[in-house]
Amino acid sequence: MAYAIITITILVICIFNNYNERIRKLEREIAELNRKINEEGLSRYSGVAEETADPAIITETQKIPVLSVSSTTENKVPQEKDWLAPVFEFLKQNALTIIGIFTLVLGIGYFVKYAIDKNWIGETSRVGIGFLAGALIMGTGHFLRKNYAAFASIITGGGIAVLYFTITIAFREYHLFSQTTAFSVTCFITLLCIVLSYSYNSEILNIFSLFGGFLAPLMISSGESNYFFLFTYLTVLNIGMLAVVYLKNWKSVGWISFIFTAVYLASWTADQTQIQSVYFYIVTYIIFYLFALQNYFKKNTLLPYDILMLVLINFTGITGLVYIFETLRYEPVIIFPVIFALVNLGLLYREYSKQNFGINYSVFAGITVSLFTAAVALQFKTHLITSVWAIEATLLLFIWKKTNLSIFKICFYILFPLVIIAQLVTWAEYLDAKNLPIIFNPIFLTSAVTVITTFVNLVLLRKLSDFKDENSSLFENAFTIISYSVIYVALLLEIVYQISEKPWIVIFSTAMLYSLYFVFIILLFRKKLEINTILEAVLLYVFFALIIFNTLISGTGIVSDHLLQLVPFAFYVMYLLYWIPFIVVLLTILPRSGFLKIKLSYWWVSLAIVTAISGELYNMYILFNAGNISDLSPLTKHFSLLYLPIIWAVLASAFLYKGLKSDVAEYSKIGFALIAVMIFKLYSYDVWKMDNVSRITAFIILGIILLLSSFLFQRIKRMIRNMVEKKDENTDSEEITN
Repeated sequence: MAYAIITITILVICIFNNYNERIRKLEREIAELNRKINEEGLSRYSGVAEETADPAIITETQKIPVLSVSSTTENKVPQEKDWLAPVFEFLKQNALTIIGIFTLVLGIGYFVKYAIDKNWIGETSRVGIGFLAGALIMGTGHFLRKNYAAFASIITGGGIAVLYFTITIAFREYHLFSQTTAFSVTCFITLLCIVLSYSYNSEILNIFSLFGGFLAPLMISSGESNYFFLFTYLTVLNIGMLAVVYLKNWKSVGWISFIFTAVYLASWTADQTQIQSVYFYIVTYIIFYLFALQNYFKKNTLLPYDILMLVLINFTGITGLVYIFETLRYEPVIIFPVIFALVNLGLLYREYSKQNFGINYSVFAGITVSLFTAAVALQFKTHLITSVWAIEATLLLFIWKKTNLSIFKICFYILFPLVIIAQLVTWAEYLDAKNLPIIFNPIFLTSAVTVITTFVNLVLLRKLSDFKDENSSLFENAFTIISYSVIYVALLLEIVYQISEKPWIVIFSTAMLYSLYFVFIILLFRKKLEINTILEAVLLYVFFALIIFNTLISGTGIVSDHLLQLVPFAFYVMYLLYWIPFIVVLLTILPRSGFLKIKLSYWWVSLAIVTAISGELYNMYILFNAGNISDLSPLTKHFSLLYLPIIWAVLASAFLYKGLKSDVAEYSKIGFALIAVMIFKLYSYDVWKMDNVSRITAFIILGIILLLSSFLFQRIKRMIRNMVEKKDENTDSEEITN
């Protein structure tokens, strides 16, 4: 085995040396070729300049684009670019290097394991081999740093990884170090890595050091939760990160630090909710707020990921701090949202005093308003996560509107479904809630926050240019439906909860009446709400469906319960309020909409009209004639046999008249269809159930109505024919005259 390893190693070194010489020769040839091209290009440029002697051309060719200070202070929207492209480009160009160093580290580990299994070396020697291997790999990276910067950084990072793993194994497996010694050595390795990254000007190496620094507490953990010591260490590490960011402008290290710190803080808060963690939340807020404002202080501009960091650090901060205060019963819980809002208000005032009303002003204004809104919501004991997420989603949407940067659109698309899920969890608490006050209860107040933010989202989305794209119409309709559904359900559940002790028909009827008015209000303000024609048609179909179900279920149910003395007559009067939106929709909204361009719509509207009129005449007949519940069945039978065919015949005549007057064939078809249904019902069922008097009365009245309808139909038909003939005669006479 050993001979094979030595042979392969020598062979690899020989092959590498051969190819390395060839590469060096190729580099020299390329350098010589570049020198000749530059000399030739310079002489050609000089010749052209002398021939033209045009100062404008010379000046134009010598122009170098320089970003002036004034351009950075105009506070314009930063140009969006693909931030992941450099990462993928780096991985594409250095994939072999990354895989190679990873494989090498694994190879060293397997070799050490093999040596341990063979008892070649003791525990101390094993650790020594790990330190030696890490040092050799780092030395190789140091040797190659000038000509192969990226390659050397990855090699050096691999050596640092070997050192970290060696310390971990020495502490956990062999117990060669105490925890203090292991932690000190780990900190020293992290410090060494930071120094090397600064010396090499290598962001990659600094990322390695950060990963090692933040993972060190986990690697040398003994299972005891010493959070105070842990976050003291993390604070020092974050301060070092902040210094590096301000010196080198390496944004990636700040984001890595934020993610690790947020995870550690969340773990501490969930595991042991202690008041001491408040201090570390505040220190973390200050550090990462300064990190986000780096470009703002230097260049008076906020880049997209700076804005995102401002949003995240504010809302993760208040989430953790308010959770601690609520869990430990401290007051007031709004102190931190208010303090954070005042900090942003100070920056907002700074922009206002300079009369800079650009992107910076909008961002600070949005964050300030959002934090004050969150403070008000939390003061009324709303649910923390749902309220904060809802407000944060609206803030992201507002920033997306102001900057038109897709990163905030993506964040909004991710967060909004989470808001819906959190709101569903909040609504589920209605099932077990007892004796909640009207409106001023945590569940409904949380729903109110979601409702307000959702409505603001709809308003903001209407003003976004991206949202006007034809390709986004499907998403627009889906988002609009979901948003209005959230608003609808939030109010409906509160109403149902507050009347949950009433009879079921009262609950159902109230819910139907609320639903009708909710849809009616949207239809009434459809222009201002910018409801498109598709959603308008859907809402009208839903509205007329609600009319049908409300009449068939609520009306008959209320009449039955009134006869049982379970519901007062006044509730039936309240039930009749649905006629107000019904009539308004039929007379004003329906004629101005495109709903009747679909032939099926005529039949749907007519079905709602027939059902509503027939149902209410039946209800009033029962209420005026029934003394108790025992009278319901015979009266229902009598109404169905005698009065219902008459009502349908009158309505059929009205539809026929409407069809002839408006020249809409569908109304005539509906009239004839209703007559057909009525005649079929009369001759197939009713006639066999009637007594002689009712049968005579029904046939006489129906015959008269049908004859009158036919007479009116023939008369109108004749009038129309005469008008057409008269028009043709006038046309012929004019032609003869001409």
